This record gives sequence, C-alpha cells and structure tokens, in this order.
Amino acid sequence: MSWRWLTRNFVWKLGALALSAALWFTIVGEPELVTTRAVPILYKNLPRDLLIGQTAIETVHLELRGPASRLTGASLADLAVLLDLTNVNSPGERTFTLSDSDLKLPEGVIFLRAVPSQLRVRFSRKQSKEVPVEVRIGAGPAEGYEIVKREVEPASIAVAGPEGRVEGIASAQTDAIDLSGVTASREVRVNTFVADPQVWLESSPAVRVRFTIRKSGK
Repeated sequence: MSWRWLTRNFVWKLGALALSAALWFTIVGEPELVTTRAVPILYKNLPRDLLIGQTAIETVHLELRGPASRLTGASLADLAVLLDLTNVNSPGERTFTLSDSDLKLPEGVIFLRAVPSQLRVRFSRKQSKEVPVEVRIGAGPAEGYEIVKREVEPASIAVAGPEGRVEGIASAQTDAIDLSGVTASREVRVNTFVADPQVWLESSPAVRVRFTIRKSGK
C-alpha cells in the first residue's frame, strides 16, 4: 500500500521535489544584503471621536536584512508601518516603540531597526460646531446706490477639527464679492473659507448671498 502511494504520480512528485530543491538553493545561494528604506506610517482602529495631531511624522526609515531578491523595490513596494490604536481611547500623548510586529515583511527579510525607533503621537478630541457666515464685499455697488439688505443661505455652516482650534473659529468668511457697477438687486453664489488649516467644513462651502440694492436716499 505504501509502495503504491509512493509510485503514484511519481513524475509529478519528482518534479515538485526538484523545483523545491532548486528554489532552496537559489535563496540560500543568494548574497545576504542590508538596506534602508523610507516607509509610510499607517494607523488602524482610530476611534471616530479622536484626531491624530498635525505634528505626527509621516515616514520612518527601516533597516532590513535579507536575500538580495527580497530587498528589491518591487518586493518592498507595499511595505508600511501599521500602528494599532485599539488601546487609544482618550486625548493626549502616546508613545509607540516600533518592532517587526508592526510590519508585514517578505519571507526571509529581517527587521533590524527603525529610525526613529519610537513615535510619540498626540491625539485630540474632535469637535464640531455651527458658525455664522460672514459676507465680505470686495467692491460696493455703482455710485449713488447702496446695499440695504443682505441675506445668506445657509446663514451658518458646520465646522470641525481638534477641540481648542474649533473654539477659536468665530465665523466662516465668504470670498470677496465684487458688486462694482451693480444698480439692481442681485443673488451671488460664493464659497466660504475657514482660516485655520486644522479646521475643515463638514458641509458644502458654497452659499447664496442675496443683495437688495437701491438708489441712495430712497
């Protein structure tokens, strides 16, 4: 019974054995090299109510050892540091010491060290609020005419960002609106802007501004 099992598909088994042996000799016979590579830092399991601070670094340099064929650009193209934030549940600073458990390395490649070897990341609580839209006029209407009323739709807009930064936002400003030469009421569609780069708009930046314009002294 055992003899029959050994001889069944004998040619295929012999070929597979030869291929495995050739592959083993190819890898073992390769020169072992050391390389350094800059890789991105990725984060997983970040709580929805927390934000990663702006000062967090985006890449680290890894020192790796392995067979020459496993250290090519193609073999390491998808390499990244993946930090698990499962245990981060409140604002503040957290320090992460990088190890091979944060990497998915090709077979035969060994992690030697990372530069920097530790990452200190600051987390902030995400905050949202509504702020009024402030209309900016670049140039007024024609001589002898004046703006008697202005209406903005929507009158307020939602912004979000790190708490503390959002608290400092008093309004969202429109782009400057040019009404030079205008002698009648007009509706203008314009975008809004928040000056703090760490704060963003949670809805469309576009608003409509309706101007009621009449002759002065009416």
